[in-house]
Amino acid sequence: MIRNLWYAVLESRELQGKPLGVMRLGERLVFFRDADGKPVCLYDRCAHRGASLAGGKMAGHNLQCPFHGLEYDATGRCVLIPANGRNAPVPESFRMPSYPTHEEHGIIWVWWGGNPPPGLSPPAFFDDLKGLPYWTTVRDPWDNHYTRVLENQLDVVHLPFVHHNTIGRGKATLVEGPGLEWKGETLFFIYPYNKKDDGSKPRTPSEVPVPPVDSEFKIELIFPNIWQNHISRKVRILGLFVPVDETHTLLYLRFYQTFMKIPGLRWLIGKLASIFNLVVAHQDRRVVNTQLPKADGTGTGELLIQGDHPIMEFRKKRLALKRAAENR
Repeated sequence: MIRNLWYAVLESRELQGKPLGVMRLGERLVFFRDADGKPVCLYDRCAHRGASLAGGKMAGHNLQCPFHGLEYDATGRCVLIPANGRNAPVPESFRMPSYPTHEEHGIIWVWWGGNPPPGLSPPAFFDDLKGLPYWTTVRDPWDNHYTRVLENQLDVVHLPFVHHNTIGRGKATLVEGPGLEWKGETLFFIYPYNKKDDGSKPRTPSEVPVPPVDSEFKIELIFPNIWQNHISRKVRILGLFVPVDETHTLLYLRFYQTFMKIPGLRWLIGKLASIFNLVVAHQDRRVVNTQLPKADGTGTGELLIQGDHPIMEFRKKRLALKRAAENR
């Protein structure tokens, strides 16, 4: 994982009134809400004896360790050691590291790095999803590095083989392009042009129209771990590729639609679409979980082809971000 970036790690609905302990980015973290309801993220470890704080409870607006009752505020500083008395000063060393958080669009991000810069900008999100109030979500565990799972969603070559009876019907095995368009430092669009093999030589990424003249469909990526399948103006799928550790990922898939306004039918459509999304994801998971190594595939000697152009761009940008983080 690359330091000094915003990572989407939870949905807001997962963090209610109780502390929530999770493994994210290879670290044991605990989340709770402060006096204003803002998410707080600390290392899930008590400075006293190393117990998990996630098993504790809220004492007012502080997080209380379940072992000896030490209380931590929203900055990670211990403000009370009960055994020493309520008026006793707490040594400055009794402190747990914390990460900045941001909550918006029903998502919680953490800025995974040390010494965040002044005036830290909030994480980017897809403009066309910001005003959409309704979605349904499924959450799916994968046994692979989050980049392996994400790269699968940038891979247009696998569709007619892995998804031959779902989204890849039609035997469109010839991959033209795909087209790719950078829309900023950390956002790009992918435009697939797959077709049946008619014996022709596929056009290169520079030869296909970008954007297409006759289609709204595109795949979008915001670094480091948010993806959108822009199916049409009225149907979108959002993916959060949440790093658990170096070999495990949680995939959150959201289904958005704006064509049905009736609440009951809207819920039913969302539920059925989410089930279908999970079926498609499991077709992918069955194969991706066999990839070796389990960790990031960059530099592992894979022989990429023209149709893998989006994966090449993804890896190139990750390498640049990694170098920037190391030089900070």
